[in-house]
Amino acid sequence: MDELVTGDAVVLGLRPARLPSRALATAIDLAVAGAAYLAVSVGIVLSAGSLDEAAVAALAVASFLLVLVGGPIAVETLSHGRSLGKMACGLRVVRDDGGPIRFRHALVRGAMGVVEILFSVGVVASVASLVSARGRRIGDVFAGTLVVRERVPTPHTAAVPPPPPWLVGRFAELDLSAVPDDLWLAIRQYLTRMGQLDPGVSRSMAERLAGDLAARTGAPAPLEVPAGAYLAAVVSERQARDARRAFGPGARPGPAPGVPGTGVGSPVAPLPQPAAPSAGSPSAPSPVPSAGPADGASSPAATGFAPPA
Repeated sequence: MDELVTGDAVVLGLRPARLPSRALATAIDLAVAGAAYLAVSVGIVLSAGSLDEAAVAALAVASFLLVLVGGPIAVETLSHGRSLGKMACGLRVVRDDGGPIRFRHALVRGAMGVVEILFSVGVVASVASLVSARGRRIGDVFAGTLVVRERVPTPHTAAVPPPPPWLVGRFAELDLSAVPDDLWLAIRQYLTRMGQLDPGVSRSMAERLAGDLAARTGAPAPLEVPAGAYLAAVVSERQARDARRAFGPGARPGPAPGVPGTGVGSPVAPLPQPAAPSAGSPSAPSPVPSAGPADGASSPAATGFAPPA
């Protein structure tokens, strides 16, 4: 089964849900909606004793549309694709490009669900899901949506690659306060998986994420900087700021595996570093000032990164 690669990187690494999990989620949703519909129907019967049959029938139809059709549409819209049954089964409805659904998607799914699920007792939806390569029912096809699994075990957490050395510190003045956590997560997930993607798809996703990030920061991304390198550099800057907040405003940690050239340790894998040249070597780079006193030849380079010749 192929992993779902998304345009907005909202659900990177998730996989399309199959019929058994979707059927269980639908059964839970129908049980909740049925209980609500039953309670509304009992209330109508108790309070409509003086009404004629036409008025009672109209209330019954209105309650059916409101509870069994409008209820699921409202829940999926407000929860961005997670009904009670889907939350219990670890599922979510997303757009074909992986982004969160909107009201129109939920409306089409709910309207088609009346025929697929309610009127046919789920037979039409089950057959369509079995025939579809990604387990989609007819409502998903018309709405342009897909139900995916959110709970996918991962054997390990991949490291975020560091940015190119020439970009380290370039975005030190960038305002990152308006960037939401879900966008940071999406960028990190893209950076850890960009080597597994097709080059064209990877470049397109990087450009979309870079555009979203630039819109949040209020500063356009440099045109001469590749989108992937720009994302890695901004993530590196955020990690450096988090480290400074953790160690204090005046802290300058020494060389540590992490973002090259920042002196800030982080869980990312560093770029391969050449051996530190001796003091008398003609190819030795110029010394970089550090916050602490120089220790001579007995300590490594202050930045932890030796630029290539």
